Amino acid sequence: MTGDAAPRVRGGPVPIAQRSDSLTHVELTWVEKRIENWTRFGREAHEQVLDRRRRVFSYLPGSIFAFVRWAANDFGTIISRIDIVRAVKPGEPYQTLPFVRPGGEILLKIEGWPKVEQVLRHIDAVEAAGIDACEVCPDHWRHVHHRLNAGHEPRAYTMERHQAWLKRRRVEG
Repeated sequence: MTGDAAPRVRGGPVPIAQRSDSLTHVELTWVEKRIENWTRFGREAHEQVLDRRRRVFSYLPGSIFAFVRWAANDFGTIISRIDIVRAVKPGEPYQTLPFVRPGGEILLKIEGWPKVEQVLRHIDAVEAAGIDACEVCPDHWRHVHHRLNAGHEPRAYTMERHQAWLKRRRVEG
């Protein structure tokens, strides 16, 4: 294929990241009771509205965001998934995932609505503690991923843990 957007099955061309673009682009779609792609948290650097049902959020390298995908057909839910992703710098290795261009470092990947709900409750608890979920240590999201996949409850992310992460980031930075 060329650098041009490939036509979609329904709709026009898919907006793509330009090669010189250092942002990570996430396409969000909302078709009530059919497709719901949305972000739970994240600081967008740019927003592009494509039409009534679609828009693209763009994130700076290093930004962390939560991307929720849910889809259903006439018989019920066919996918429930949440990914917590770190936007990567150009040239950095990354994993691909649908609707995210070029991709990112996947810190957490959970499928199935009961587990997705657990992650959403965990994010709510982090924010209730007065911590911006975008600023949480990436290792904590990996911890949540592994604990939930093992069938265990993840440890709470406390203000003390967060302060330790901020100090570590300053020293490494």
